[in-house]
Amino acid sequence: MRVFVTGASGWVGSVVIKELLAAGHEVIGMARSDAGAASVEAAGATMLRADLDDLDAMRRAAGAADGVIHTAFNHDFSRFAESCEQDRRAIEALGSALEGTGKPLVVTSGLALLTAPGQLASEDDQPLPPGPQYPRASEAAAAALAARGVHASTVRLPPSVHGVGDHGFVPMLINLAREKGAAAYIGAGGNRWAGVHRLDAARVFRLALERGAIGARYHAVQDEGVPFRDIAAVIARRLELPSTALTPEQAPAHFGWMTPFAGIEMAASSARTRALLGWAPREAALLEELDSERYFPGT
Repeated sequence: MRVFVTGASGWVGSVVIKELLAAGHEVIGMARSDAGAASVEAAGATMLRADLDDLDAMRRAAGAADGVIHTAFNHDFSRFAESCEQDRRAIEALGSALEGTGKPLVVTSGLALLTAPGQLASEDDQPLPPGPQYPRASEAAAAALAARGVHASTVRLPPSVHGVGDHGFVPMLINLAREKGAAAYIGAGGNRWAGVHRLDAARVFRLALERGAIGARYHAVQDEGVPFRDIAAVIARRLELPSTALTPEQAPAHFGWMTPFAGIEMAASSARTRALLGWAPREAALLEELDSERYFPGT
């Protein structure tokens, strides 16, 4: 299969293209920078130099492919609403090129605000409609395409997609702990984060492309729910710093723009995904990976 992958040089996209190539697929990878383009070509994929605002280039690449995996997202969370709107436009452009073809489109989403605290989100849980509380519209855009007959499905990623070279939320928490002199959590720290190793996540994307159903939602989840205080405890121990409980009023001074993510429940099951796609994680779990030299070199 000839597969077009957006965000092909990114944290998840870069391992998705390797997973696809190893499975015998041909890959066209989109990257926006010289360094990204070089990494796509070094992996063995064909490079397309474009960004998420180049809708015409994405339409052409999607139209020429046998399937599309959309992993690109602008992770400047200080401009989250604008990034979400950019993402929605990109998904619509990709889907418009695939409409009427039966070719699969796999879209990336997240696990935020799917259920009440204390509950595990399942693949059947519907996301909130896009709005001020959570403007990400990935799933709404994919569902709208599926309603038009596009073979669109969604892979939901947890807040921690870990592995060697991680530069996501957990390394940000480590850096905050160094800066503030403590590893913090909010309240009792019982809000849970799901997690997955990025190599395991890459296999979910490939399987969703090859076997996924129209309108389906899949969870790339290994750790169903790790309490936030347990993440903070590992960080505190490795850095030899205190682990500190903050009130909701104190949290913004420590976490800044990360405060909403640090305080919400993002726990989820992947039972349905495992059954439907025949997927099972093989790599290290979140706390095992975190409690290592890979996240704390030299400690």
